[in-house]
Amino acid sequence: MTGRHSSNSDTPMGVGGQRGGAADVPSPLVDEFASRLRGQLIRSGDPGYESARRLWNGVIDRRPALVARCDGDEDVVAAVNFARDNKLLLAVRGGGHGVAGHALCDGGLVIDLSEMTRVDVDPEACTVRAQGGCTLGDLDRETQRHGLATPMGVVSATGIAGLTLSGGMGWLRRKYGLSCDNLVSAKVVTADGNLLAVSASENEDLFWAIRGGGGNFGVVTSFEYRLHPVGPEVFFCNVYYPANRAREVLQSCERYVSGAPDQVGPLGVLGQVPETEEFPPESHGEPYVALLALFPGNPAEGERALQPLREVTEPICDLSGATTYTEAQKVLDDDYPDGGRYYWTSVNAPGLSDELIERLAEHAAAAPSPDSTIDVWYQGGAMAQVGEEETAFANRSASYLLGIEGNWEEETDSAENVTWVRDTFADLRSFSAGGIYLNFPGFLEEGEQLLREGYGGNYERLSAVKVKYDPANLFHLNANIKPKS
Repeated sequence: MTGRHSSNSDTPMGVGGQRGGAADVPSPLVDEFASRLRGQLIRSGDPGYESARRLWNGVIDRRPALVARCDGDEDVVAAVNFARDNKLLLAVRGGGHGVAGHALCDGGLVIDLSEMTRVDVDPEACTVRAQGGCTLGDLDRETQRHGLATPMGVVSATGIAGLTLSGGMGWLRRKYGLSCDNLVSAKVVTADGNLLAVSASENEDLFWAIRGGGGNFGVVTSFEYRLHPVGPEVFFCNVYYPANRAREVLQSCERYVSGAPDQVGPLGVLGQVPETEEFPPESHGEPYVALLALFPGNPAEGERALQPLREVTEPICDLSGATTYTEAQKVLDDDYPDGGRYYWTSVNAPGLSDELIERLAEHAAAAPSPDSTIDVWYQGGAMAQVGEEETAFANRSASYLLGIEGNWEEETDSAENVTWVRDTFADLRSFSAGGIYLNFPGFLEEGEQLLREGYGGNYERLSAVKVKYDPANLFHLNANIKPKS
């Protein structure tokens, strides 16, 4: 049952305790909690429970005792207080698209923001405020009515919350920076149940921390972003070359970026040609290297600007063309279906040497799943012009991010795909000075070293902020920063 129609039984309901401590919450307390929510409280066995516990990543299979589907800030405050007072394991779900699956827990309470999707655009001020359950698609749909956008990711189903809190890399990163760089203000429910406004002039330490520090400090119920003129028509480069030309293609793109204006942020992709009608039949299953990029200005100008990326050598297939910004944001959607299985990690790299590119091509061709890829994010531009300590997001000076994406369908194939990701990561680490992107976190559970690399030199400062706002580590289902003792 949901909402105010919960059971009146006096039988205690077992709910898994935080940090391993069991907590049996009597049902009357749960009923009273449910009665205070404007939204729904979903229990195991209730209608809708199975769908409420599903995430985008089919690898994640957990069974929370309670899902509080919130309908506003007051519901979030009530849920945080209930979890804290009853010592419950607590997870926070925004868009539910985080690859690590932190949005779900076993036996505890999930604060579900998926119904909180209001978007308010102020075209004169060039700002937008969006609630924490919004996806990129929700945000883009409203901002594009005014020919405006804020930098987000590259898959429209991604939630804005998790993306922004750990940085936010997308097509506009070199032109306008990261998602977190464009955050103007936010509302945060902290572990003590307070709803705080944060900005450059209010609770400045918390504002600094949520721009790259992940979900460690509370539940962000709304985000206000700076907007920029983008679209509605853009030009999108989407060209595929044979992988045996990977060195030529990726290094040509490197030279292009070094001499190109910052509005172009290319993405190189190494994978295996899908068996779809867009590609010549003789290429199906063959390894490829692709270049993707969005030009946010006039499409005709964009076609000219992106032409060098489309003529490096003879392509397998060129799917480039003028389109709308909202459609460009969906180009990769079909590659990441709901319920697919995903395991990703990442490596920062200072350059693209011949040897590194050779390893990238070898690993991509050896992937056990034809859906897996290795992605080369060309960084720099606006995202590198923000100081390392201006926000909590670290490793801005890295020239490249290498995303290692294990993507597959069947549970029986999980072990070999995870092994491929881990083996590839271990090999590519030899080309790195350290650092990962915390939206592609991989296996942080294996030790603190990778976590500290992800936060870089900002880790100790983040730990101090954690002590102030969450000293008991209520919000620990994330790339967790332990409070300083």
